[in-house]
Amino acid sequence: MSDQIETASQDMPESDAPAPEQAAAPQSSSAAPAAADSNTAPKSEYQVLARKYRPKTFEELIGHGPMVKTLSNALESGRLAHAFVLTGVRGIGKTTTARIIARALNCIGADGKGGATIEPCGVCEHCRAIAEDRHVDVLEMDAASRTGVDDIRELIEGVRYRPTSARYKIYIIDEVHMLSKSAFNALLKTLEEPPEHVKFIFATTEIRKIPITVLSRCQRFDLRRVQTEELAAHYTRIAGLENAEIDEEAVTLIARAADGSVRDGMSLLDQAISHGAGKVTTQQVRDMLGLSDRSRIFDLFDFTMKGEINEALELLSAQYALGGDPAVMLQDMLDLTHWLTRVKLSPDAANDPGVSQIERERGKEIAAKLAMPQLTRAWQMLLKGLEETRIAPSPIQAAEMILIRLAYAAEMPPPGDLIKKLRQDMANAASGAGPQGGGGGNGGPGPRMQVVNGGGGAAVAQRRPDPLGEPEQVEQVAYAKMPESFAEVAELLGKERETTGIAMQVKNYMHLVKYEPGRIEFRPARGARSDLSTQLIKALNNLTGHRWLVSVSEREEGAPTLKEQELEALEQRKADASQDPVVKAILDGLPNAKIVAVHLPPGQELSEGEEDESGSVYDDAFYLEGDDEL
Repeated sequence: MSDQIETASQDMPESDAPAPEQAAAPQSSSAAPAAADSNTAPKSEYQVLARKYRPKTFEELIGHGPMVKTLSNALESGRLAHAFVLTGVRGIGKTTTARIIARALNCIGADGKGGATIEPCGVCEHCRAIAEDRHVDVLEMDAASRTGVDDIRELIEGVRYRPTSARYKIYIIDEVHMLSKSAFNALLKTLEEPPEHVKFIFATTEIRKIPITVLSRCQRFDLRRVQTEELAAHYTRIAGLENAEIDEEAVTLIARAADGSVRDGMSLLDQAISHGAGKVTTQQVRDMLGLSDRSRIFDLFDFTMKGEINEALELLSAQYALGGDPAVMLQDMLDLTHWLTRVKLSPDAANDPGVSQIERERGKEIAAKLAMPQLTRAWQMLLKGLEETRIAPSPIQAAEMILIRLAYAAEMPPPGDLIKKLRQDMANAASGAGPQGGGGGNGGPGPRMQVVNGGGGAAVAQRRPDPLGEPEQVEQVAYAKMPESFAEVAELLGKERETTGIAMQVKNYMHLVKYEPGRIEFRPARGARSDLSTQLIKALNNLTGHRWLVSVSEREEGAPTLKEQELEALEQRKADASQDPVVKAILDGLPNAKIVAVHLPPGQELSEGEEDESGSVYDDAFYLEGDDEL
């Protein structure tokens, strides 16, 4: 890879080199002044490292082995997809990879007779034109600035035309997630069945914003963050090609700050080389990035966890005076806490080749002195404190308060140990073996006693009440019986004052689709609360002590609501009552009367068809509208 990188500076665009006919043309006298001016002209504009060493082949890509292997096998077997989508964080190489794919598909080889290959030659007219961004059949579109359906319509119109000179017409759409919904919809049909001579390559940092209908038509490649060690090795090679001297730890700091982004790290390396005038030291990189000395972070964390708050605050102030960012220092302490936790769980983590000597020695030392509860508590407090520091008016003051809080909490025993000690003390006091109190009959410590005056002036010894008191007995919650029917659910909810509102909703606005003890499926009626299912789950869980599942059905109509069933039953009772001989005689005698309600007397619920001595089951059991009770 280093040999290929060395040739990057030589593969300059054709426009930068003089054309052969221009070089061989004799210079006339009239061209002499121009030649003189060219000798005094400034050198060509400097090209940043991220562009100068941009990969031109798959072999030069770092950290994307799975994608390269997939594409290589696809090219060899002829199983090429018609659309690709590349996703990953910024600076990971999405656009660069898209251009390499375009070169691989259109390469014809140095002799002009080659086919699609995983190793583009880089010298044929198509490879050079694509590298110089001037190929007529490889079209790049920035979706961030061309988001509308009209832009996609223009693209679709050009799809039907065959490529001018290349094997494939390739459309590279960067930041494709910025397209509007209408633009995506317009692209769907063409994307699903494009002509054989067309390939689409999409690049995005927000893969979740792309409609699933588009993703299902593409072959997806996730470009993952590059590991710190791989980035550090890559930046070391680049620094060597630039004739720059850089410390090993400085390269590691740049790789960590890059956070997996190759381009971000290249920009930092470019800045560091300029800052150090070709010689980059660790301290220069720390100053440039606003980082604190790593050893000082260990000292700061150690002082804080030992409770030596004065020393910790002095060290924090000294680092702040040197230009350290309080939020960055807390972030370093947070990273250190995570690393120490890993060392605590797996001591071999300290022997990783990427760990410096000071981190290895100090890490093992501090991790051995701290318990796991202390580390987890420090992580939580630093995580919360980092957020507070970033939004505080004075970050240094917020950072100091975080350290003070952490120092005072560091020596606190875990809550579990406190509970165990409290229970042990209570058990000792109850058994007469407590550390305090008067002597027992055997001379040993006994229960604490106090002397009070009795009614006759005599001294009476009484047990002094335990300030902690007796442990409270946890009251067992009496749960209701699981309802066997949906009607019992409404009845159960109606018995409790807190759930009467839910009971009314259940009765009036729920069309039951399916019921099992512990599971309800329903269709909500118009007027139902939007959170009815959530509130019903909460109420039933509390009342029954079981977990309930309540779901809303969009397809099934469901049964009538309980209220509708009650009204239907009432109408049926009124119809049955109107056929009773006594009731019928009354209605005949009172033409303007009508039955409003029918109630059986308490304790006289008769079975169907059963009659009393009068021959009517509805005596004293109905009301007539506008008349007195009969």
